[in-house]
Amino acid sequence: MKVFTRLAISAVLAGMAMQVAASDLQSSRRSISYHTVDVLGLNIFYREAGPADAPVVLLLHGFPSSSRMWEPLLPLLADKYHIIAPDYPGFGNSSAPAPSNFEYTFDNLARVTSEFATKLGLGHYVLFMQDYGGPIGFRLALAHPERISAIIIQNAVAHEQGLGPVWEARRKFWADPAGELDKLKANFTSAEATRLRHVGTSPHPDRYDPDMWGDESAFLARPGQTDIQATLFLDYRTNVASYPLWQKWLRETQPRTLVLWGRYDPSFIVAGANAYADDVPKAEVHILDAGHFALDEATDEIATLVRDFLARLDQHKE
Repeated sequence: MKVFTRLAISAVLAGMAMQVAASDLQSSRRSISYHTVDVLGLNIFYREAGPADAPVVLLLHGFPSSSRMWEPLLPLLADKYHIIAPDYPGFGNSSAPAPSNFEYTFDNLARVTSEFATKLGLGHYVLFMQDYGGPIGFRLALAHPERISAIIIQNAVAHEQGLGPVWEARRKFWADPAGELDKLKANFTSAEATRLRHVGTSPHPDRYDPDMWGDESAFLARPGQTDIQATLFLDYRTNVASYPLWQKWLRETQPRTLVLWGRYDPSFIVAGANAYADDVPKAEVHILDAGHFALDEATDEIATLVRDFLARLDQHKE
């Protein structure tokens, strides 16, 4: 009987301890929210996290992802920084008008993103760019250099040497869009290509969540997406042509720069990361054991590097 009583008391005390521990938990996810705002007649979806009066970090996603790719990072930065992550037109939960009703060029996506930043009152921010976020972000930086306090680059190319061998097939599409469209789909938008964009050559494929490329494949299968993405990718050639202009901006402005690069990326190779240091000698370059979407495999490492970089930015301002 005494044993039963002691067990009962222990169970009650354990329950009370669990309740106290639960009440003490502080989740940085509690500040994350999801919104849609009208920008130039388009519904632009975005994720937001962190204190409204904190330093702003504007996160620009890649292909074929959306602001969802940043979700693992948001709670790791939200305690000290105001995070804004939009979906471009044609991506994620933003409006996706047909190419006949919207000009799918990187110039135009940058124009919408710039108007988005203006509408939200983002006068000064750190620009965090991944993949397609690079061409959009560099256009923002050149158009409004006064807004940029620093740049963080994650597998986003601004130098020819960063383009891997798979780009040979993609260049053929630029030269002959009609004749090469079917090959582009196989090389660029197929389910297997979508998977390889995440896993790349990683020796640890078991660390990758297949729902990531499953969701992206479902996105690419939406009605109209083939036309949207083919039209936009045809315009990607303007990015390669703009590399010298972006490099000139880097050399002239010497922005505080953090480069994070997944070494297992078959599309954007490591030489593209090291090239940034040629333009910005003080750039911090970190080569990670990760793929194109480095947050898949190196979330904690990226969060630590980013927080350290941002903290030093804050100290520099003081």
